[in-house]
Amino acid sequence: MDYDNVEILFVEDSEDDAILTIRALTKSGFTNKLHHVVDGAEALDFIYCKGNYTLRNAKEFPKVILLDLKMPKVSGTQVLEKIKSDPGTKSIPVVMLTSSKEGPDIEECFALGANSYIVKPVDSDNFFNAIKEIGLYWMILSQPPH
Repeated sequence: MDYDNVEILFVEDSEDDAILTIRALTKSGFTNKLHHVVDGAEALDFIYCKGNYTLRNAKEFPKVILLDLKMPKVSGTQVLEKIKSDPGTKSIPVVMLTSSKEGPDIEECFALGANSYIVKPVDSDNFFNAIKEIGLYWMILSQPPH
């Protein structure tokens, strides 16, 4: 598979949440350059061209990372901390997309450099609209630093 020019790196361990999110992004026209990984360790491998991603172009980063908070192996906060503490990757926008409404989780993510924190809506209509708006903002409206 060609991993170059990935625009959205989607990190989600829940198969049901992944299916809903990908479906919403597809209906909004944002999945042509999406790559889904199932845990934080695989996300870091993708970003840093390790493991299965050694042949990926290390100079090409996603336009946005949609990152779940609670995952096996490496948590979303650990991934966020690594990305935002590295001068080479800290400008990648990271949107926390999680079911946690816990105040400490939200505060920690922003303290680590999250660009946005979105709580997954329970009903599918609100979820679809939230995902559509994420895609519109980060893929079309937001301007990356030069």
